[in-house]
Amino acid sequence: MTSCHCSDKIDRSEQLDKQFFAIMRLDTLDVFAAIVRCGGFRAAAAERGVSSAALSQSIGTLEAALGIRLLNRTTRSVAPTEAGTRLLERLVPALQDIRLAIEDLNQMRERPTGTIRINAPGPAVDHVLCPLAFDFMRAYPDVKVELISDAAIVDIVQQGFDAGVRFGQQLEQDMIAVPLGPPLRYAIVASPGYLERCGTPLAPADLIGRDCVRRRFPGGTTASWRFEKDGASLEITPEGRLTLSSAHQELQAALAGQGLAHVFVDYARPHLNDGSLVELLRDWSPNLPGWFLYYPNRRYPSAAMSAFLHHVREFDWSGHGLTAIRKD
Repeated sequence: MTSCHCSDKIDRSEQLDKQFFAIMRLDTLDVFAAIVRCGGFRAAAAERGVSSAALSQSIGTLEAALGIRLLNRTTRSVAPTEAGTRLLERLVPALQDIRLAIEDLNQMRERPTGTIRINAPGPAVDHVLCPLAFDFMRAYPDVKVELISDAAIVDIVQQGFDAGVRFGQQLEQDMIAVPLGPPLRYAIVASPGYLERCGTPLAPADLIGRDCVRRRFPGGTTASWRFEKDGASLEITPEGRLTLSSAHQELQAALAGQGLAHVFVDYARPHLNDGSLVELLRDWSPNLPGWFLYYPNRRYPSAAMSAFLHHVREFDWSGHGLTAIRKD
């Protein structure tokens, strides 16, 4: 008895699955509604640009899956049965909702809306994402942009971000990466007052024993300083009494004469231009690859994200003071 009862449940479940997949073919449901609306197979077929036989086959498949007749057919007319009428009462509003939903998507494609959330290190936010986002928001007034400054490497999918920004070697393999901005360059900077007191280093080796402003990352590691010249490269671990956690803080320390700072040249450029900071070891400072914007490998990003990606690829960095860095 119990075995038969379980078997009946399984058969019933399989039947519902077959019915569900048949019903979920929206074209078949739409055909059914069109036939009733048009008053027959021929008129519905003309409206849809197909043959009457094709529509008849679709309806036959749907009725077979449901196990009930939906249309009464005569040589002169077609009308819904009682079951067909009950289905239409639910079906027509549902199809209308689906049409409206698709139309909303079409409008989003033409005029994207929604919010884009991006996780990126502070320097990328300050010097690359901000000018890019400001320009993008002028072009797409219905899109909101949220930029989160974070030096830690996070799971952007788990944290609910649409994209992140990192260097190429820090990217996961299942991410799509787009170059973002021009090449980068670090600069060793100090105030004129500090150099008068402590002297000017002429080579990376001269930095050993100097009061360097150190940077500690969220994971606890301390940033090293890399140099390159005439094919030779070296890396030093800076020494100093002051350890900070952001480029803004390092720049303030250099301006206050606290020591030598190692920052992206974009941070220091205004102060280099007005003479409040001096760049050192310029010929040892190589160009580095720029940032990468990365996002999950999904087939269809949101309309807002698609528009942003297009904007990234078309953005003119030279118009925002971020050109490829040249050796002076």
